[in-house]
Amino acid sequence: MSIYAIGDPHLSFAADKPMNIFKGWDDYVERLETNWRALITADDTVVIPGDISWAMRLEDAAADFLFLHDLPGQKILAKGNHDYWWSTRRKMEDFLEENGFFSLHILHNNAFRVGNFCICGTRGWFFDAEQQDADKVVLREAQRLRASIEAGKALGGEPIVFLHYPPVTATQRCEPLLQVLQEENVRRCYYAHLHGAAAYQAFQGETDGVKFELLSADYLKFCPKLIEIVKM
Repeated sequence: MSIYAIGDPHLSFAADKPMNIFKGWDDYVERLETNWRALITADDTVVIPGDISWAMRLEDAAADFLFLHDLPGQKILAKGNHDYWWSTRRKMEDFLEENGFFSLHILHNNAFRVGNFCICGTRGWFFDAEQQDADKVVLREAQRLRASIEAGKALGGEPIVFLHYPPVTATQRCEPLLQVLQEENVRRCYYAHLHGAAAYQAFQGETDGVKFELLSADYLKFCPKLIEIVKM
């Protein structure tokens, strides 16, 4: 049993949002499925930290959810900046249950235990955001991250954090989020969001005792990344 992760699949089975207009995204759905099925077994867990579907409404994401559900393993879904279909956790969980998507699970102010590890996370926030209440959003995301980590610790096991936005770059730091990671003694944090040339300029490595790695789908060549082999 293992934990894998990949961000930004940007599925659009029911939306007119072709990603192949971007360099490196040709046949990306087929490549993702081929790589996934070659690696992932029914006993594995795959974390998808955001930008899951281009659907605007929860109901419109059903085809994208079906694609993910039919792939091997359990999938933990977190919010990205393009997940406009995102709703309350209760509404999303009810929708998944009603449609039989039992392999899909929502990460939102909660956590999931996998072996001796707990999967925690939230969306986070980006440095160049121009939203008027950006500072409030950052603090809210920091609170959600702490709630998720505390939920994970209650379940037991080492917390592994997944964010959509990078909490640190080569030139900037999101201090509220980094402070939570440090205070909660998190040792590993994975993020997505960055594509193309930006991905190759991402910060990857250790700072303040936390190791950071990028999980964007195109950066990973649409191949889920092994995070941990779980010993039972």
